Amino acid sequence: MRTPRWVPWVYLGPAVAVMAVASLVPLLSALQLGFYDWSMGTPWPDAKWVGLEAFIAAFRDAAVWRSLVTTLIFAFVCVVAEMVLGIALALALEGSVRGMAFFRTLFILPMMIAPIAVGLTWRYLFDAQFGLLNALIGLVGVAPIPWLAQEHTAFAAIIIADIWQWTPFVFIMMVAGLANVDVSVLEAARIDGATWWQTTMRVKLPMVMHVIAITLLMRLIDAFRVLEVIYILTFGGPGDSTEILSLHIYKTAFVGQRLGSAAAISVLLLVVVAVLSWAALKLSNPLKEGDRE
Repeated sequence: MRTPRWVPWVYLGPAVAVMAVASLVPLLSALQLGFYDWSMGTPWPDAKWVGLEAFIAAFRDAAVWRSLVTTLIFAFVCVVAEMVLGIALALALEGSVRGMAFFRTLFILPMMIAPIAVGLTWRYLFDAQFGLLNALIGLVGVAPIPWLAQEHTAFAAIIIADIWQWTPFVFIMMVAGLANVDVSVLEAARIDGATWWQTTMRVKLPMVMHVIAITLLMRLIDAFRVLEVIYILTFGGPGDSTEILSLHIYKTAFVGQRLGSAAAISVLLLVVVAVLSWAALKLSNPLKEGDRE
């Protein structure tokens, strides 16, 4: 007997409804707030309607565009490095390596640490006076470097911290994807004379391309939402050299008490992430017809 078409909706309906409400209500609230000039602590009826003024101001604000460019550079460098390192580690540890369980556990530990703890840890490591990094370079006669007080080194510091924390996520996803690769296909490639490099690049990685695409998309979205580590490490400084868009939104909302402007910039961030996500899915196309057959 064929299952009626309405049966799946009975099971999925409640979960879909909860997810829709949890996603749409905050989104619509932020969109509504963008049309008002309102500060925390004041009654909502006292909020002043400003229309599109906050959205227009966000597009004209040079600080918003600087933070957006900083975010794009940060996301690009971090995601590319994390994907390369994560895939390389997964390929290195997918076979029968001695102590493989230990290394896998070691590599995923950074991801399990709270972002605030990660920020504090790296802040102490980069400390100009007592940091471990300056102590190590001091052993070879190099003068201490004020890592978090210089624009280029501070930007490198937040990139290093993010790569250290989130490369394990790519590693876990790739280990799971490589574990499902059909061994018979790999054996056929080896019998045909393919080298390890040819088997990896032309057979193995294309077979897990859908996993790579989804992992890339998830890390890209997360890179645009990162806040705690940068907040602890640099708070956007020195100057605004490490002020990514999410941190700029935080400062606008809770330091400048301009919640309407912050909501308008949040909508801009949502649009940017949506466009990049669409582009990533379009390029990788993990759900194309050929993969579903």
